[in-house]
Amino acid sequence: MSIDVTNPATRAVVGTISVQTPEEVSVASAKLRAEQPAWEALGPKGRGEWLRKFRDWLLDNESHLIDVLCSETGKPRTEAALEIMVICDGINYYAERAPKILAEESIRPAGLLTASKKLTKIYRPHPVVGVITPWNFPLLIPGMDAVPALLAGCAVLVKPSESTPLSALELLRGWREIDAPPVLAVVTGLGGTGAAVVDNVDIVQFTGSTRTGRLIAARAGERLIPCCVELGGKDPALVLADADLERAANGIAWAALMNSGQACISVERVYVEASVHDRFVGLLTEKVGALRQGAETRPSDIDVGAMATPAQAEIVRTHVKDAVARGAKVVAGGNLVDGGAFFEPTVLTGVDHTMICMTEETFGPTIPVMKVRDADEAIRWANDSEYGLSATVWTRDEARGARIARRLEAGAVNINDAYVNLFCFGLPHGGWKSSGIGARLGGAAGMRKYCRQQAVTTPRIPLAKAEVMWFPYSPRRVGLVARILRLLVARDLSRRVGRSAGR
Repeated sequence: MSIDVTNPATRAVVGTISVQTPEEVSVASAKLRAEQPAWEALGPKGRGEWLRKFRDWLLDNESHLIDVLCSETGKPRTEAALEIMVICDGINYYAERAPKILAEESIRPAGLLTASKKLTKIYRPHPVVGVITPWNFPLLIPGMDAVPALLAGCAVLVKPSESTPLSALELLRGWREIDAPPVLAVVTGLGGTGAAVVDNVDIVQFTGSTRTGRLIAARAGERLIPCCVELGGKDPALVLADADLERAANGIAWAALMNSGQACISVERVYVEASVHDRFVGLLTEKVGALRQGAETRPSDIDVGAMATPAQAEIVRTHVKDAVARGAKVVAGGNLVDGGAFFEPTVLTGVDHTMICMTEETFGPTIPVMKVRDADEAIRWANDSEYGLSATVWTRDEARGARIARRLEAGAVNINDAYVNLFCFGLPHGGWKSSGIGARLGGAAGMRKYCRQQAVTTPRIPLAKAEVMWFPYSPRRVGLVARILRLLVARDLSRRVGRSAGR
């Protein structure tokens, strides 16, 4: 069985992939498992050299990679180029730090009970990592998840979305062209292929819908393997009365409409204090109305591209239709274009939480704006969601913005900015509530999550033939050990000598 891959902006077929069976996934995983020990043995410096060669290949093939990305997503070339640069930046960050992150750690004994032992913590990679990725960033997400896993010493099995698999296959082509060890593989197909990945790997990194993420987490739990799932978002923006409204309008327009709003961290709802609501809406409407949309014919001649699938465009249409039926007003956009390949960048006002555009993930180019009395009301509505991935706060008082950030139920908060946390590799990127469990990135944690921690104890002093607590027990030895332990753990004289209550 095969699947045609189409360009959503032109409907042209741009590639064909096979649907790989569970048996084929099992074989691919077994091959990776066989190659992984040699990859681990290279050490972080040796693995880092391969990742740096891969970075250079990405840069040398940038134009072609952008072509492939645009062909299967319909996004502007500017946005496609960003995916490549972020992967390269991630390689630099983690390759430079991997030796230190993965170094064995010497742990100080907690007390005299273990003072005679040398304590060591070791990071050992999970043999095979399963990376299951969505259709919205088909190069960035598999690249960003594979990089720290490979540097940790794991082999990586990628299963991309069947809608946009070509970019992941390009990553595999690049890995092979630099003659890197065969510890990266890509399997293509539908849901059954992804389920087989979960059944054949040692840890799962998934990005996608909350519904699918719950299924994957449940199956990982059955297998007793770790998983990290980054799921849906309904990210709020809070515009306070003292905000730089020009910057806020520019930032929110971009954060809501970049990639046609098809990002888990897109701004999907905006709460604006009443005193500046009308001015902000005027600025936002002007900026959104000036955006260029369509199929790109030359670099940078559009701002907003296509919807990835007709089904996603229909979800956006349904959300806008529901809002209008409940009293919202469309002040920009609001329509499907070209039979559903595009949805106009849309601004809605007069919205509230009875409307699904404010409560369910839209994943499209809409900006619903809700008027609120003050910051406290904005925070209350922002937290009134099953999701908690990220948020933005717009205010000239950055200290106040930081205080508000600490009241928001979200895994990341950007003050007077958007998306930037995703490029800060030292910070974790993960959601609260129904937005997921675990996180990617986060400095050392982003690499160590792909490792198993191993504790090793070794003697510091010559050993007797037997330890005092080994068999056989005797009243004399047990009494001696009890007195020694009491002396070690008690913190006052009476208890050290046994004169505690009840004695």
